[in-house]
Amino acid sequence: MDKNNFQAATWQTLIKFEKQNAFFKPKIGVLVGLSGGADSVALAHFVKQLSLKKQFPVYACHVHHGLREMADRDAAFAKKTAKELGITFILKKVNVKALAKKENLSIEHAARKARYLALTEAAEKYGCKKIALAHHLDDNAETFLLNLLRGTKAKGLLGIPVKRPLGKLEIIRPFMCITRAEVNDYVKEHKLDFITDETNFEQVYTRNWVRGTLLPLLEEKQPQIRKHINDIAQDLYKYIKP
Repeated sequence: MDKNNFQAATWQTLIKFEKQNAFFKPKIGVLVGLSGGADSVALAHFVKQLSLKKQFPVYACHVHHGLREMADRDAAFAKKTAKELGITFILKKVNVKALAKKENLSIEHAARKARYLALTEAAEKYGCKKIALAHHLDDNAETFLLNLLRGTKAKGLLGIPVKRPLGKLEIIRPFMCITRAEVNDYVKEHKLDFITDETNFEQVYTRNWVRGTLLPLLEEKQPQIRKHINDIAQDLYKYIKP
């Protein structure tokens, strides 16, 4: 995508979405979850750009789960990225295996719980009222299908909320208006480096199977399936209380 098309498409979509949801306000601190992947790096860059205009402090938090061989590399990369973007960096180390054993959780569920606890602690310590996460339209479609496969009540088809309270804080997702492909356009346009989590391709994880096999199969019949799923999820909010 050339620069003019990017400015007219992806960037303007993000700006319009931000205005609709009032994600950012002057002097209200924002903590960005920074894994080092393309999605979170793009989000950190986007939030930093808007902070210069709207005048609010930005912090980046990397949660070190200690589960993968490349975890130290990822943490170092996230720290380097935050420095390049001019964002204060916070590293939080968590013991996922211990939490999973203590609370009888799967590693996946324990990691998610530990991650949100770490982000909450970091936000509160640095006076942030909002935690920005890099979920996008593809993530929403995957969550919708994953819940459907596992068996869910109607509430489970709401997908990922654009905003939701987390105690006294608020989770915000400024990229929920664009697709993974558009995120890739973003990092290319701004020449941003990122790392890839090798476990994203291991289809032993159901979400990865949905991403790598099921959604592409559905797209063969309906190229707009991701958008259609997102539209359904958003429409359900009119009838179902989250």
